[in-house]
Amino acid sequence: MLADYGYIGLLLVVAILFAVTTLLLPFSLSLPARLAIYSRKFRNYIQTRYPFLSKLIPSPPLPPKFMQVVPYNPNPVKSSPFECGMETIGRSWVQFNFRYYFYALIFIALDVMVVFLYPWAVQLRELGFFGFFAVLIFIGIIIVGYIYAWKKKVLEWK
Repeated sequence: MLADYGYIGLLLVVAILFAVTTLLLPFSLSLPARLAIYSRKFRNYIQTRYPFLSKLIPSPPLPPKFMQVVPYNPNPVKSSPFECGMETIGRSWVQFNFRYYFYALIFIALDVMVVFLYPWAVQLRELGFFGFFAVLIFIGIIIVGYIYAWKKKVLEWK
């Protein structure tokens, strides 16, 4: 039984690794530039505060210039929040209405339905009745979720 689910487990491992590397890619590409800045700061700190130690302790080596793929140069302008290229007016941390997320989830559910229905519609003749009933079940699940959201009055704007 475990052999039957081997491909699903492999797919999950690949999906998790892809998500982690995608999230960590900007940080890992800017790491050499960050290390260079911290190395310079450490060297300056030792030389100004403890000049006698700077002769005894070797300074950490700087990474080569070609390894600095993403420059790391923080400043107040880069760290300031902005909206559409313009400076924000008032507070930048605004709590959005949670109903936006419900609309977004329903929109995503309908998008997923369209993504699955298009290839099905193209290959409808080869799939036969089995494919037709499988899509009816899929659409039924989506409709049940939509009716549930409607009954819970999630779609009403207050």
